Amino acid sequence: MQVLTGTQMKELDSQAIQNYGIPSLILMENAGRSIAEHLANRLLELEGRRVCLVCGKGNNGGDGLVVARQLLRLGAEVSCVVLSTPESLSAETATQASILAASGTPLRYLSRSSELPALEVALANSELVIDALLGIGVSGAPRGLYQPAIELINARDAFTVSVDLPSGLEADSGQVSGVCVKADLTVTLELPKLGLLLYPGRGYVGELLLGEVGYPAKLKAEYASGLEQIERGWVAERLPRRRPDSHKGSYGHVLVLAGSRGLSGAAILAAEAAERSGAGLVYLGYPESLGPVIEGRLIEAVKRALPESEGAFCAAAAEAALALIEADDIDVVALGPGLSRRPAAQAFVRQLLPQLDRPLVLDADGLNLISPLGAQQASLLRARRAPTVLTPHPGEFARLSGLSVAQIEADRVGRARQFAKEYGVTLVLKGVPTVTALPSGKILINSTGNSGLSSGGSGDVLTGLIAGLIAQGMAPEEAAPAGVYLHGALAERLKERLGERGMIAGDLVRTIPGVLKSFD
Repeated sequence: MQVLTGTQMKELDSQAIQNYGIPSLILMENAGRSIAEHLANRLLELEGRRVCLVCGKGNNGGDGLVVARQLLRLGAEVSCVVLSTPESLSAETATQASILAASGTPLRYLSRSSELPALEVALANSELVIDALLGIGVSGAPRGLYQPAIELINARDAFTVSVDLPSGLEADSGQVSGVCVKADLTVTLELPKLGLLLYPGRGYVGELLLGEVGYPAKLKAEYASGLEQIERGWVAERLPRRRPDSHKGSYGHVLVLAGSRGLSGAAILAAEAAERSGAGLVYLGYPESLGPVIEGRLIEAVKRALPESEGAFCAAAAEAALALIEADDIDVVALGPGLSRRPAAQAFVRQLLPQLDRPLVLDADGLNLISPLGAQQASLLRARRAPTVLTPHPGEFARLSGLSVAQIEADRVGRARQFAKEYGVTLVLKGVPTVTALPSGKILINSTGNSGLSSGGSGDVLTGLIAGLIAQGMAPEEAAPAGVYLHGALAERLKERLGERGMIAGDLVRTIPGVLKSFD
């Protein structure tokens, strides 16, 4: 599903009005009617319900006034409080106020702090509160009467619905600079706004529904925001199909290069995830001293012991790995889980990457080992002739980019996009939500997952999943976000049985077959 920034939503609205001749008031009517219909469906019974609408002076307030009129039609008892003077309303909102007043519903205008007790009384007498104060064009902390009004709304223990987005939330970033309405339900208009999907803003949204404004389908289809939320249908369309006349060679060969003394589990998890993803053959290259552990755990994988120094890969292992890649016709390499940060392992990575001509999924210590290289890091990535997928968590990305974790979290989308374009890689920035940035600058936002993924080894499973999908023929730019979606879906399925607190990475691997089967 396409996602818009606040600026892009304004552009879309302007194009609908100017290029298609749809009056702004018609779009406002459609929006208000759609929101009211959602409320009727979600709350089931509106007749006799006491509703307080708190509106601002802009068009978000106008949408709210249409909602008020529609709720009156459905039998609700409605009171409207407008934080403005009549003269300060936008043209469309003033028209809606006149229509509502003509229908016999009085509007209470508040423009001074001394009048706020009237809002407090209106809220106290209501069981449903509708926030239509601030729209997508607002940034920074709410000012004037809006701040205390939002505080009064949040102080009420009433079901709260926000029109388009909670007032105080920045549409482009999800940042909350001051107070923000804590909604139980947000009905956003036509398409999700980026800020509704990113924390901290996501924590204020509650349940998220889409309302219809009435934009022409052609306009929406032609508008390219460069932002997309990955949902089940997107993944289902792209997952590799199994053919009845296929064999193991039909589904690709994965080489996982992973593990070190004390970190063999990371290698095992990544290899098992690649196997369970549907890859035809999975090879695991590991430091030779790990043989007893690896041989005792992995049955299906083809195992290759490689040269080491003190329990970690060394430079000589790079040549052995490259020979293995050629001999066994490897389609994709997963590099990094459990490599350790020992100097020998760094020498291995520095020796391997310039010569590796296959698609690469680089994770965990693979990322940490190139991070201190500075300019060499840039040349290693830019010089690669095959696609590269990087899967850092914010700490690893901070080491890669030279930014602080705080800088990254303040602008996950922008920072990921900049890095992916600069280095020509597909960047999977793990977190809530996980953001995948493509070399073109397009952003894909994940819609699955829960806190059960916040445990050791979870990222190793994701690495194996993505590599396995690439081996089966998916383009890396599609395999990465698809793998992220499936990874989150594993946690969602496990939550039903284990809860979020108790799931571990091995549970994720064991759940892969059931989740993939649901796509058949």
